[in-house]
Amino acid sequence: MKLQTQIPIQAKEPKIDYHSQLTLIGSCFVENVGEKLEYYKFQNLQNPFGILFHPKAIETFLWMVSNEDEYTPEDLFFHNELWHCFDAHSCMSGVDKQQMLERLNGALKTTKAQLTSTTHVIITLGTAWVYRLKALDMLVANCHKIPQNEFTKELLSIKDITDSLNHIVYLIKKLNKAANVIFTVSPVRHIKDGFIENTRSKAHLISAIHEVIAAQPELNYFPSYELMMDELRDYRFYKDDMIHPSSIAVDYIWEKFQESWIAIESYATMKAVATVQRGLQHRPFQENSRQHQQFLHKLEFKKNHLQEKHPHINW
Repeated sequence: MKLQTQIPIQAKEPKIDYHSQLTLIGSCFVENVGEKLEYYKFQNLQNPFGILFHPKAIETFLWMVSNEDEYTPEDLFFHNELWHCFDAHSCMSGVDKQQMLERLNGALKTTKAQLTSTTHVIITLGTAWVYRLKALDMLVANCHKIPQNEFTKELLSIKDITDSLNHIVYLIKKLNKAANVIFTVSPVRHIKDGFIENTRSKAHLISAIHEVIAAQPELNYFPSYELMMDELRDYRFYKDDMIHPSSIAVDYIWEKFQESWIAIESYATMKAVATVQRGLQHRPFQENSRQHQQFLHKLEFKKNHLQEKHPHINW
């Protein structure tokens, strides 16, 4: 008896290994994949501007990066006792205006340096719904809890998204022709937009991505959304909010990503890293016991051995 549909997962090239440099940009699902990459100590940079939900926000960010542009005091605004930027997530906001500017411009420089040497760029799209600030007639990456009546809500058309994705690819390739671009759609449903509205949004994103890939076959798509909707079609795979994937679902999607993109030769290192990670999380009953001291000595040996083989690993 067959009780589950299976999405064919293709092995992709070039594989990701411990020499690879990864850049992840986009919706909150970036953090799910990013946590796995970080846990296994792959070299990666995640969302330097914080979560960016829609393609236009990602496009603006990469335009600033590739053109070596910088933010100025005029690009910031004060609201609810914090300084904000409409192009960045609220995690970049702060009480000190100058420090925030330095964080923003520092993130732009860090991202450019990363993109010039990156091997894989993972772009995760969350929604096609965007907010336009009426006063400046501009699309924002984040509303920063400004009253909704100061914005108009719009659904990006498939053409809008296609044009934006093509520009995103151009901006990446402008810095690094060898970078491999992987698109995916976040499995997180934006129910606040409405159930039907969320479906329209995801449909626009998926249609646009595949139009772009059809014209540029060297680009890639990983089916995060489809895995969640088809293979994990059960609310036990969601967190309590019934919107975000549970840890089991994230693990499952990660295993599929690993199957598709991670080099088999890296599996042994991943296993060794996981052993050390579990050791670091261990909490002894008797910290000064001989047994625990021996455990710490063995753990230190394993850490040093991994660092000798992979100097970038930092515990």
